[in-house]
Amino acid sequence: MKLEIIILAAGQGTRMRSSVPKVLHNIAGRSMLKHVVETANTLKPDSIHIVYGHGGEQVLQEDLGDNVNYVEQKERLGTGHAVAQVSPYLSDKSLVLVLYGDVPLVKTETLAFLINSSDQGLGLLTVHLENPSGYGRIIRDIHGSIESIVEDKDASVDQKSITEVNTGILSLNADTLKRYLKELKNDNAQGEYYLTDIISMAVADNLIVSSCHPGDEYEVAGVNSPEQLATVERHYQALQASELLARGVTIKDPRRFDLRGEVTSGMDIEIDINVILEGSIKIGDRVRIGPGCIIRNSTIANDVTIDAYSVIENAIIGDGVVVGPF
Repeated sequence: MKLEIIILAAGQGTRMRSSVPKVLHNIAGRSMLKHVVETANTLKPDSIHIVYGHGGEQVLQEDLGDNVNYVEQKERLGTGHAVAQVSPYLSDKSLVLVLYGDVPLVKTETLAFLINSSDQGLGLLTVHLENPSGYGRIIRDIHGSIESIVEDKDASVDQKSITEVNTGILSLNADTLKRYLKELKNDNAQGEYYLTDIISMAVADNLIVSSCHPGDEYEVAGVNSPEQLATVERHYQALQASELLARGVTIKDPRRFDLRGEVTSGMDIEIDINVILEGSIKIGDRVRIGPGCIIRNSTIANDVTIDAYSVIENAIIGDGVVVGPF
């Protein structure tokens, strides 16, 4: 079956207080939208549809590859309305996965599991949060099956106590999705067409609604403010530091390390605090990088010492060289 992916990226993001569209704010040197597109491409979809709106010209200028169809949402009338803009471009026989341009850390494995779980009907990604405020709550029946999703502003006091919430990420057959989109109503507190309302439609049709969960809540963390952007950035950097540590790289303080690209690493590498690596970096064996160094798009051979506060860009450093300090 064909796989088509919809990425919703039309939000203004007023809390960002920026002229840059929310989805174009960076995590580790790449826009959140680019992170999502790169993850989407690992699933080898037949097509990717990006719904854009606010700051559309800037979104269209972002280099997101050739396998992208841009669809404008001229009026922001909710997630259901946004997905409906893509409906004419979807093949009836395809499986559709809905992602969000401001949820940059979702993993390929999680999405692959979700897609597999939707074989019999609809797959929904949910997560348990200590503080579920602001999120749509997952309503289950006495047997534990999903009945519906209630948005936070429409939830009763009892429903607000539910900790399992909707991430918005779901998958189902395109022909079913198209049919449900036509039936959406906007009689709610926001006056919007909620994509989540298709869950209760699927239940009414006796479709199997399967749920799965991400590895951690950061995978599905949405970014709506500079504070949230910083939180997601630090979590992503911690993941990258952990990966390098697992490869045998010594990082003096993972909390004070930034990788904004890709690193090929040898053995017995030592990286001091406040080092920033950008672009494509190759590091050989027995390399020591001192504090405060910035290295961009460079190759460092074996037995190299880079002393404190050195800036290296587009360089090739040979065996045994000492660079710096300053």
